Amino acid sequence: MSSRRGLPEFRKMRHDRHFVEELASKSVVGVGCLIPVTQIETNREQPRTNLGDLEELTESIRQKGVLEPLLVRKMAPGKYQLVAGERRFHAAVAAGLAEVPCIELNLTDQEALEVALVENLQRRDLNPFEEAEGFRTLVEKYGYTHEQVARAVGKSRSSVTETLSLLNIPPAIRDLCRHADITAKSKLLIIARARDIDEMERLVQAVLEEGADRDALRALQEAQRQPEKAESASEPTEEPGEVGHFRPIQLRYRPAPTAPVRVSLTVIRPGVTKEEILHALVSLVEKLKEGHFDGKLQRPARPR
Repeated sequence: MSSRRGLPEFRKMRHDRHFVEELASKSVVGVGCLIPVTQIETNREQPRTNLGDLEELTESIRQKGVLEPLLVRKMAPGKYQLVAGERRFHAAVAAGLAEVPCIELNLTDQEALEVALVENLQRRDLNPFEEAEGFRTLVEKYGYTHEQVARAVGKSRSSVTETLSLLNIPPAIRDLCRHADITAKSKLLIIARARDIDEMERLVQAVLEEGADRDALRALQEAQRQPEKAESASEPTEEPGEVGHFRPIQLRYRPAPTAPVRVSLTVIRPGVTKEEILHALVSLVEKLKEGHFDGKLQRPARPR
């Protein structure tokens, strides 16, 4: 048995008491237990879809260690499931740590997912769509009201309702928003309130081509809804050489159904030639060969 059990009394969780602690307050088995990383499996139901760049966190952990314990639950002797702290866990593995400090909780499957969801939402490091999906899980799977979600994550009920409305944006339009790097909730809410997919695409295109801000998007949306708009009364005709309304084009390629890599390419303006697309792809291949993306591709494998 290791003698390094328990944290100094002054070492505490970095955030104030919140709903995660309320859920776990009667379920703590041990604080500051050092657990080998080989005994911890990650939680596949946590709301994060992208861990982001771990380089800075990995270097910080390499220099100073894991300063905040991970939340885990015991599944079997010598086997734990990660409840919260996935970025810290992967960064610790990448930094070469053999064991990490953990808080062991006694949780059911439902409680573990609730803690994972709320802990991530409390940190405010989810993108708006991940946040919306997390809220929906709490509402649909566990029967939370919007008011209960608001209390759990420290937001207003209206903010929770607005965030849930982002789920009105279809998956294809969400992909366009990601490609356009539209992450501001204020812009996404305007897109979510569009009457149809065509209007959503036009709003995304305005951000892509014109860098439209929130006020410009609102003005564009209002203009599109004017009853005297000519194109609402008759079908527009195109003169030879005239470019009509352009919708961003997405090309997806996967060598085989089981292939581990899928390529997604987005054409964001009209008139792009095949040569320009080939040039972009060749440039990507060259950067891959030169190792520009090695840091992002070499993620640590999940321990078994």
